[in-house]
Amino acid sequence: MNSLGPSTMFAYMFFLLFPFSLVNSAKDTREDFLQCLHSQNSNSISSFINTPNNPSYSSLLQNYTQNLRVRATKTLEPLVIIKPKKAFHIQTTIICSKKHGVQIRIRSGGHDYEGLSSVSPLPFVVLDLIDLRNITVDLAKKSAWVQAGASLGEVYYTIAEKSSTLAFPAGVGLTVGVGGHFSGGGEGMMMRKYGIAADNIIDAKIINAEGKILDRESMGEDLFWAIRGGGGNTFGIVVAWKINLVDVPPVVTVFNVTRTLEQNATNLVHRWQYLVDKFPEDLALRIFVRRVNFSQDGNTTIQAAFTSLFLGRVDRLLPIVQQHFPELGLTKKDCIEMSWINSTLYFAGVPNGASLDVLLKRDPQGRMFFKGKSDYVQEPIPKNALEKIWKRLYKMDAKMAELQFTILGGKMNEISEFSIPFPHRAGNLFQIHYALLWHEESIKEINWHMKWIRELYDFMAPYVAKHPRTAYVNYRDLDLGTNNIHGNSTYQEACIWGFKYFKVNNFNRLIQVKATVDPDNFFRNEQSIPYLDHYAG
Repeated sequence: MNSLGPSTMFAYMFFLLFPFSLVNSAKDTREDFLQCLHSQNSNSISSFINTPNNPSYSSLLQNYTQNLRVRATKTLEPLVIIKPKKAFHIQTTIICSKKHGVQIRIRSGGHDYEGLSSVSPLPFVVLDLIDLRNITVDLAKKSAWVQAGASLGEVYYTIAEKSSTLAFPAGVGLTVGVGGHFSGGGEGMMMRKYGIAADNIIDAKIINAEGKILDRESMGEDLFWAIRGGGGNTFGIVVAWKINLVDVPPVVTVFNVTRTLEQNATNLVHRWQYLVDKFPEDLALRIFVRRVNFSQDGNTTIQAAFTSLFLGRVDRLLPIVQQHFPELGLTKKDCIEMSWINSTLYFAGVPNGASLDVLLKRDPQGRMFFKGKSDYVQEPIPKNALEKIWKRLYKMDAKMAELQFTILGGKMNEISEFSIPFPHRAGNLFQIHYALLWHEESIKEINWHMKWIRELYDFMAPYVAKHPRTAYVNYRDLDLGTNNIHGNSTYQEACIWGFKYFKVNNFNRLIQVKATVDPDNFFRNEQSIPYLDHYAG
């Protein structure tokens, strides 16, 4: 990952020697592609096509690439950005892309950790689903159809408009698009009660590599299994999901209690690891660990923030926490009762009292340079290892580093690891999310921060899941390995990262589905499920 391979070096040298040839070739490909779109559409395509000549092209490309790191190095820009308004626009994009050898990158919210929805080493177009965001709620059946370009905030808002006691168990990032979130599983604050988002998907509409629109019945159970957690941009383009809504009480309770090292944070984090099987499934308790200033003279310490959602009132919550985690010292004053919909604002860091209209905002907020990684933990991390982690957080080059410990258990233990491609079920205590953010844009700063988080990840190896070491596909990490994007990968290449995301049996099944539904490997990226010849047929 740190050095250029022969093929990459050749491409780089070719670009230096023949930049005009590449630009001219891209221009020709773009014109051919656009002519194809015109021939397929009887109406004007100007309403959903953005070329580099359009004033909106640059803002569409930059504003919805949430991670600035992915554009810090020289990459190809999309030939066009397509914002389909109808499924037919997607179908024609697929037809013309195949005809002219152009890759498709699919974007619903732009939150891919490695930016794979907006960048590619091959000529490509971006299919931005943001205008496909209709949400239809059926209260009688406690279900909803959600188009893939909708954000999680829009989903939550629309459900709450119809009912104060129905919800959906998905993530806390309000501007995250459902297309990518659902495709990778969709962890959230209610997964101990109801599982993840993909566990609650009951139908879908997908456009396959032949341009055909399929629902659950016509696509078959194997493909329906694969798209619920097998990662996006692999099997086709999901344009809508049918989700099962879940019951929530009229009032829930939240709290965010912070403790520093001087307030016994290390012992509290260590103790928390033993509580997965103690807490009821109505209670989720995450920990955010970061370095903070604790005095005006610049002295720093480590802070652990214990953040919780309880599906019930505070009078039920307090006895549970005081019985199983008295060390935290939780009091009634620490807790806030509110509706479930208001809790989605709370966990997104929206100030108290803000309008629910915040859920509908799609504008990117505070884009920064970012690198994330993940692990799953199956045995409590020793106290001395936690202390060594804290020392790493003290480093000057990790001023904006954060570790998130997310408790599992509950319903997650009851669902088979084979029910959908997402395998991280019974046997896992919690997930670790490593996040590092920075403002400086130089390659030196990027390398410095990448080195820090990679060293932390290497240090954690003895304390996390093994054989394989596992990771969450929605926290995409190209350090784990990549496909041969210029052709078909080998099984040996793909299983390096595939086993980590899906474990062995699920990964093998995903490969079999891929061989059946996309034998030309049209839908592909650096970590899409590869096509392998010996799995075909």
